[in-house]
Amino acid sequence: MRIPPKYLKIAGITVIALLVLALIAGLIAFSKREAILKTVIEKAVRKARNSYQLNLTINNPRFEGLRSVAFSDISIVPENRDSLLYINDLHVGIQLLPLLSGDLKIANIQIKEGKINLVKRDSVRNYDFLFRKKEKDSTQKSTRADLAELANKLLNQALDKIPENMSLNNFEVHIRHDDDQLKLYTTSATIEDGALKSNILINNLESNWHIDGKVDPDERQLDFKLYASGKKVELPVIEKKLGLKLNFDTLYTSLKEAKRSGDSFKIYTYCAVKNLLLNHPKIAANNIIVPSGAIDANFMIGENYVGLDSSSVIYLNNVKANPYIKYTLSPTKIYELKLRTEKLDAQELFNSFPVGLFESLEGIQVAGQLQYSMDFYLDSKRPDSVRFNSSLKKTDFGILKWGKTNLEKINNTFVYTPYEYGKPMRDITIGPGNPDYVPLNQISPYLRNAVLTAEDPSFFSHRGFVEKAFTRSIATNFKEKAFKRGGSTISMQLVKNVFLNRQKTMARKIEEILIVWLIENNNVSSKQRMFEVYLNLIEWGPNVYGIGEAARHYFAKHPSDLTLGESIFLANIVPRPKKGLYFFEGDGSLRTSMRGYFKLIGGLMAQRGFTARDTSAYGFYSVRLKESLRRGTPVDTTAIDSLMEGEEEPVIIEGEEAGNFFTRLFGKKKPDTVHVSQVNKLKGIKDSVKSPADLRRERREQRRKEKLLRESGG
Repeated sequence: MRIPPKYLKIAGITVIALLVLALIAGLIAFSKREAILKTVIEKAVRKARNSYQLNLTINNPRFEGLRSVAFSDISIVPENRDSLLYINDLHVGIQLLPLLSGDLKIANIQIKEGKINLVKRDSVRNYDFLFRKKEKDSTQKSTRADLAELANKLLNQALDKIPENMSLNNFEVHIRHDDDQLKLYTTSATIEDGALKSNILINNLESNWHIDGKVDPDERQLDFKLYASGKKVELPVIEKKLGLKLNFDTLYTSLKEAKRSGDSFKIYTYCAVKNLLLNHPKIAANNIIVPSGAIDANFMIGENYVGLDSSSVIYLNNVKANPYIKYTLSPTKIYELKLRTEKLDAQELFNSFPVGLFESLEGIQVAGQLQYSMDFYLDSKRPDSVRFNSSLKKTDFGILKWGKTNLEKINNTFVYTPYEYGKPMRDITIGPGNPDYVPLNQISPYLRNAVLTAEDPSFFSHRGFVEKAFTRSIATNFKEKAFKRGGSTISMQLVKNVFLNRQKTMARKIEEILIVWLIENNNVSSKQRMFEVYLNLIEWGPNVYGIGEAARHYFAKHPSDLTLGESIFLANIVPRPKKGLYFFEGDGSLRTSMRGYFKLIGGLMAQRGFTARDTSAYGFYSVRLKESLRRGTPVDTTAIDSLMEGEEEPVIIEGEEAGNFFTRLFGKKKPDTVHVSQVNKLKGIKDSVKSPADLRRERREQRRKEKLLRESGG
C-alpha cells in the first residue's frame, strides 16, 4: 500500500512539533529543576512527619550535572526516640533511559560518613514506624495478591536500587537492644564495573569482615561471599540472645537467574558454606561441624503458593539429595515435603554426617548402598488424611565395624545408668548378675501381652517403626496445636534408653531413628531379646527399674506370679511411671476411674486370644497394693513416650514471654525459680480432697487414653 506524500508530510510535521514541545518542556524543567527539587523535598518532609512521625532534615539539596543530585546533612529522628539516620554527604545519579518509561534505576551513589542507629529500650524502638500498618479503606474490597507477580515486582525494585557504581566510606550501623549491641563500621565499600569489594569492622576491631563479589542487576545475577580476615565469621550477639553458637569460614550465595515461567515466577539461587559450626541445647549436646555444605535452591512462586522445586539439590560433603517443599496458602493451607536420593555408597553417607551429630555412630564402617525417600502431605482442612511415608532401602548393605558404640552390646550383660533431672540415679546390671533381672520366659504372659497391647501391638511384626502411628500423631498434634501424642515404638524406647543420652535434642531423635533401623533391619538382635531387655530396664516408679523390682515394689511378687489385673495396671503406668501409686485408694484398691481402661485393654487382649472374655473388668477388682505402700500418693512429673502418648507435655508460653520466631524456635533460658506447687509435686504432697475440676480432668484424661488405645487396637 502506497502512502500519499501529503500524509507523510503531516506525520513529519507532527513528530517535529512533538520534539520541539518536548525540548521546550525539558528546557523549562531544566531551568526550574532547583524549584522542583525543593518542592519534592518539602513534600517528603511533610509526609515523613504526618504519616510516620519522623523529623526529616535535608540541607543544601542541589543538582550536579544533568542526572546527579547531591545532599548534605541528612537526618531522620523519630518523635521522642533516638536518632535513626545521619548522612554527612550523599550524591545520587540516575539512569536517564529507564526514567523515560517510568523506571527509577540508580546509576551511581556516593556516601561520605553516615550512621544508622537501631535502638530498642524495653519495649520502645526507634524503628517502630517500619511495622506500622496502614489503615485500610473500608470502601475497597480486599483482594489476595498474586504471589508470583508480587515476587517479581519486589525483586525488580531491589535490583533497580543496586547502583552501577558505588562508593561508601566511613558508614556505621549500630544495633542496640537493651544491654546487647552490635557495631558494623564500613571503612570502604565499592562497586566498580560490577565488582563489589568491602571492608567491615565488627564491634571496634573485634573482627574484620569482607563482602566481595560481582553484581549485574540488569541480567538479574548476583554473586557474593562473606568471610573474615584471619578468623571465622562469628555472631556473639545471637549466642547471647538465643543461646545459638554459630560461626563459619566462608558463606557463598548467588542469584543465578529469575524469570517468569507460565503462571509461576522462578528464582534460581546457590548457597554454600565452609566449616559451619552450630551449637544449641535443642539441636545437639555437642558442637556440630559441617565441613562443606551447599544447596542449589530453585524457588517456585505461583499465584497462591511458594515452594522449592524438586530440581533443587542439597550437597552434604560428597552426598546429594533432592528436596521438594511447597506451601499452598489458598483455598486451604497445604504443606508438602519430599526428599529423594539416588543409590548412595553407604560409607560415603555415614562419612557425610556432620561431625558431632551422631555420637554413638561415630567411626562406624559399612558396605553396600543405601537409598532414602520421604513423602509428607498435610491438608489443614483434613488433617486426619495426612500422608507420611519414609523408607531407607539397602542393597548389599552390611556392618563391617562398629563405631564408638557397639550396638551388639544389647545381646550380652551390660550396665545401664538411668538419669533423673540430669543426674545419674544408680548403675543397674542388665543380665543374670542382677538378682532382679528376669528372663522373658519367667515373666507372666499376662504382663508381656498387656504391655504389648498398650504400648506397641505390632512389635513382633514391624521393623522398628509404625508409619500409621506416626501419621496419627501428626494429625493429633496438628489439631491440638501442641505435642499431645508421640509415635515411639518399643524399639525406639529401648534404643533411647540403652544407647543415647537423655537430652531432648533434634540430633538425638534422628540418631535414635537411625540406630533403630540398623538394629531392626540388620539382625543385630532378636525381638525376644529386645523385649526382654526392655521389660528389665524401663522405669516403673520412683527409682523402680525393671519388672523384677516393679512386681516386688507394688505387689510383693515375682513377675511370674503377676495376675491379669496386676499386669494391666503395670502396663498402664509404663508411659507415666511416677504416677503408679496415684491410681490407688487408701485401702490399696484401684480407683474406679481405672475400670474403663481395664475393660479396654482386657477386651483387646481377649480379641487377640491372650485371655478369656471377662465381664468383671479383667481382674480390676482383685488388684491390691501391698500394705506398706498404702499411704499418700505422689503426682507424676515424668514425660511420656510411647505409641499411645506424646513424648513430652506441651509448654504454653503466654504474653511477652512468647517472644519472636527465633525465641520460639530456640527457646530462652529458664528462670532459676520453682513454684510452690512444683515443689509439692516433687515431694509427693497432694491435697487429700479433690476439686470437681480435678475430677473432670481425670475423667477427660482417661477417656482420651481409652480412645487412643482403641485406635491402636483397631
